[in-house]
Amino acid sequence: MKFAPIIQVKNQSVARVLIVALRAHGFHPLDPREGGLPGVPNLFGPEGFVVEVPEDEVADATALAEDLLRDMEGSTP
Repeated sequence: MKFAPIIQVKNQSVARVLIVALRAHGFHPLDPREGGLPGVPNLFGPEGFVVEVPEDEVADATALAEDLLRDMEGSTP
């Protein structure tokens, strides 16, 4: 099964919330990958954490993740 990225966020906590919410809605995201070095969240660059789902779930999962992220950003004081 091939996976594709749907969204990238800077905060690992936000990535984990998105992953839990996607799973609750029936999607199958991968767990966030760590760079393997202390303090290095991603070996591919400083852009944060990528959330990936199977290719056949990309369109619907992207729409949901973007909506959830907008809601989370709107709820911060």
